[in-house]
Amino acid sequence: MPEITTDDASAAAEHAMPAEFGTATGVFVVVSSMVGVGILTTSGYTVLGTGSNFAMIMLWALGGVVALCGALTIAELAAALPKSGGDYVYLHEAFGPLPAFLSGWVSFLLGFAGPIAVASLTASEYFLKATGAATGGGVVTPARLATILVLVFGVIHTRPRSGTVRVQAAVTMIKLGFLIAFAVGGIVLGAPRYENLLDPPALEPKLVPTMLLSLVYISYGYTGWNAASYIAGEIRDPGRRLPRAILIGTGLVTALYLALNTAYALALSAADIAKIAQRPGPDPLASFARDAAEVLFGTRVAGIFGVMIGLILLSTVSAYVLTGPRVLHAMAVAGHFPRFAARLSKRSKTPALATWLQVGWSIFLVHAVGKIDDILKYASVGLALFSMLAIASIFALRVRRPDLVRPFRTPGYPWTPAFYLLVTGALTCEAFLSQSSKTPSLYALASILLGVPFYYLLFRGRRPVATTSTPTPHDDGA
Repeated sequence: MPEITTDDASAAAEHAMPAEFGTATGVFVVVSSMVGVGILTTSGYTVLGTGSNFAMIMLWALGGVVALCGALTIAELAAALPKSGGDYVYLHEAFGPLPAFLSGWVSFLLGFAGPIAVASLTASEYFLKATGAATGGGVVTPARLATILVLVFGVIHTRPRSGTVRVQAAVTMIKLGFLIAFAVGGIVLGAPRYENLLDPPALEPKLVPTMLLSLVYISYGYTGWNAASYIAGEIRDPGRRLPRAILIGTGLVTALYLALNTAYALALSAADIAKIAQRPGPDPLASFARDAAEVLFGTRVAGIFGVMIGLILLSTVSAYVLTGPRVLHAMAVAGHFPRFAARLSKRSKTPALATWLQVGWSIFLVHAVGKIDDILKYASVGLALFSMLAIASIFALRVRRPDLVRPFRTPGYPWTPAFYLLVTGALTCEAFLSQSSKTPSLYALASILLGVPFYYLLFRGRRPVATTSTPTPHDDGA
């Protein structure tokens, strides 16, 4: 962003967040943001559509390559512009205030609130089913429990950062530990069924749109590889630690996803998936991962699978409640959001008011949401459009700001960001053309355009509220 100046030094200090996070916290945020509902459900639909476990694993591998290309690009941008706010910061610097505002607008409406609502609702449903609690008409409902969960993480992430570090580390380690154990155990126990992996589909023209649409959902499963950039201004020595956190986190998740999908494939053949899809019920493939667990580990282990999925999703809720308000804070500091969102808690130096605004909107979606599937499509298309703009920022900044200090430079430039843009652009076009996702995609586009009059009527020309400063590097830490 252009340098913001003010004569009021105390105002600058009031709105500058301290750098108290380290590499480990950055990795935890990336992993928690990426690993969620997608890896637990998308693979079943992909196998059903393509008729092949082999094709499913190849598509997840391609999704991982695309995510790594995006991560390598964002690592350069984050290290060169180490300010909290993520894509908003890069778009402001590269293309000006309107694209940056629209990016933050979409992030607030659905980019963060959508995943918080979906993950908290899904986690609540798993917890209630696993414990046998009433889910309809009783005192405890998924929406009420989801509300409590979101509020709890709101409290945690408006307190001092030491508590945030401990909670994010704990929920992420639970997630990683369980999924790694599932993947390794599944591959070992499922090895005798290796023929399930050797089922490449017949190459036919009609397979291409099916694979593209599957890759749209797989790409959503990889969403979150840029999460550490949203807390860039709060990471010590960001030029060194930020690229490391982004790349380690993305690499870990990619390897984990391929291992998990191999375990799924060893458990269930394409024919097994087709049979599961014929079961009565509104969405029989929603429990695809649990079905695989039952085949691999038996009914008793599969019985606790629901609780573990709930815990996995809690780390996703935590990560998005932590990162989302940083976008609102950055927008408010630049004068593109109501000024109260720029205020920091005097005790914890966290964007408390911005956090409660994000929490409140997320809870509204928890109670107002209709079909979760439509929200996922809506959110993924809007985020894909601005993700492409953020990646394209590297080209603009290489030309406009050749003097910008770049502690990390993207390997393979310009081909690395170009490959990301090519694949993501093709997937976005497919989302608009597909009958199943056309309507949510058009709603996403309408929501983006709705932000334009808000910008011109309310925020264009508003003066920034304070100077943001680059954090002072410190030595090692979590």
